[in-house]
Amino acid sequence: MPARPEWPPTRVLVSLYLPAAQRPLLAALWGIESEIAASLSAGLDHQVAHARLGWWRDECERCAQGRPAHPLTRALAAGFASGGLAPLAALSGLIDTALWDLAGATFDTRRELTAYCERWSAALIEPLMRFALPAIAADCCRAFGRALRELEMLNALARDARAGRLRLPLDELARTHASPQTLAQPPWPAELAALVRERHRQVRAALAASVAALAPGEQAALRGLLVWAALACGHSRRSQRALPGALIPGDHHAPLDPWRAWRAARRADAGRFALRSD
Repeated sequence: MPARPEWPPTRVLVSLYLPAAQRPLLAALWGIESEIAASLSAGLDHQVAHARLGWWRDECERCAQGRPAHPLTRALAAGFASGGLAPLAALSGLIDTALWDLAGATFDTRRELTAYCERWSAALIEPLMRFALPAIAADCCRAFGRALRELEMLNALARDARAGRLRLPLDELARTHASPQTLAQPPWPAELAALVRERHRQVRAALAASVAALAPGEQAALRGLLVWAALACGHSRRSQRALPGALIPGDHHAPLDPWRAWRAARRADAGRFALRSD
């Protein structure tokens, strides 16, 4: 595993403010996510992609059973060994979401989209939350990770649509009288822009509520994840202000993000972190 992985700016900041014990765990989780995502690379033979994903599904199951073979899963299992591997039971959720994306599947309803976000959360966010706070409620982990994942998808709606990944449910899209192809071609019609704007607000409110459910004494242990939530909400507001257009890749990352991350981390350390619910 490289000493300095090629992470997007948000993840670099998240890693910077993670408590030291959590850094190798999240680095391993992100590394596994990246290896799995490589199976979706453009031009990769479909059979090869499925073979890679099949191997990684088996490896995620071996990891959860304490028999990992890959350096990343070995590092992950070693980090959880002292407290037990139960938090890794849903690691293969990263395979479920990757297979969905590989197939170019669409979400017919919000229930399907929510299930997608929860599988990602159970694999990547919830293990770290349970490592930091073993007694944390499962519902709290699920609500936080689900909202964080959907907010990141909303922030990349047009880019993902151009890659054939539709991040809005078809039944909601149909109510705006917009075709799925429209998402790849901003500026969007007024009804579609209104739907996206309202969803940004709703998901930010859900993420804020999940943070508000944390006790002040729990915030320091989750400092890195709270920095992630703060930056995702900031990116969401910038995306919302750009409507009916969409931010181009890279525009989500503002020059003040490092300062925002530092401020969020300080507030988490003091047990005073909160997200605006608007």
